[in-house]
Amino acid sequence: MDLKHLQSFIRIVEFGSLTRAAATLDVSQSLLSRQVRQLEMELGTHLLERNGRGVVATEAGRELVEHGRGILRQVEVARLQLGQARGVQAGKLAIGVPPSIGSLLTVELVMRFRERYPAAQISVVEALSASLLEWLQLGRLDCALLYNPAVNANMRFRHVHSEELYLIGSTHDGRALPDSVPLGTLGQYPLIIPSPLHSVRQLIEADAARYGVSLDIRLEIDAVRSLLDLVERGVGYGVLSRNALLARRGEHHLRAVPIVMPSIVTRLVVATPTQRPMSSITERTLTLVDELIAEGRLDPME
Repeated sequence: MDLKHLQSFIRIVEFGSLTRAAATLDVSQSLLSRQVRQLEMELGTHLLERNGRGVVATEAGRELVEHGRGILRQVEVARLQLGQARGVQAGKLAIGVPPSIGSLLTVELVMRFRERYPAAQISVVEALSASLLEWLQLGRLDCALLYNPAVNANMRFRHVHSEELYLIGSTHDGRALPDSVPLGTLGQYPLIIPSPLHSVRQLIEADAARYGVSLDIRLEIDAVRSLLDLVERGVGYGVLSRNALLARRGEHHLRAVPIVMPSIVTRLVVATPTQRPMSSITERTLTLVDELIAEGRLDPME
């Protein structure tokens, strides 16, 4: 059995779509179809069924996915152990980071990685935590930094940093914010915040509901840069970490004040899949991340 065909089949089942799987694997849909037919001929059974939304695995297909994941994990373990036995720190690593973290960590992380592991390759993907979690589960990423993930049996989570959220407003036209904003008064400010898929939005709404605060949400903007542009123009107020503001380049007319009584705290974790072995290069890269955090790269400074 061709391992590439097996890997492609698993990806098709995970996406439930030949089209999406082909785009992710960067191959043609017709090639994937041929690979599936070859697997079906080799195994003497149908593996996929079409429905109105795409494709689903048959009972035999589900069994192949279960066994196939184990086979691919064992092949990966063997490859990693042989490489480590030769003393080679090589391979490819894909790590995901939220945009506000990426602007503070990515450049230094890549520079240190290249210096210490010249035989290895690193890829850094910036996206919202919800997207990063999905890509971790689908195998597109080896590890990721995530904000406030829900409990997930398929993931290992290790807390690495906590940040308080701030109310961010414009200083144009003499606008002023108090030195701090009690959570109970947050409903007095027209908010521009991310969509419900964003972990920060979920955290804000959960804490507001816990303390009986009705929020005035005027706009939903996921792109932090665009959100802050609108805040600076006086359209509304943002609720983000200080790092989101400190990562903004150039002169700006924004001010961040803490939300208090109580504060809203967002948790940053390192996430790795439980269903795949962690390679040595992944472990070493996460050690680099720990170094950067310990150096205070994520601690707000004036």
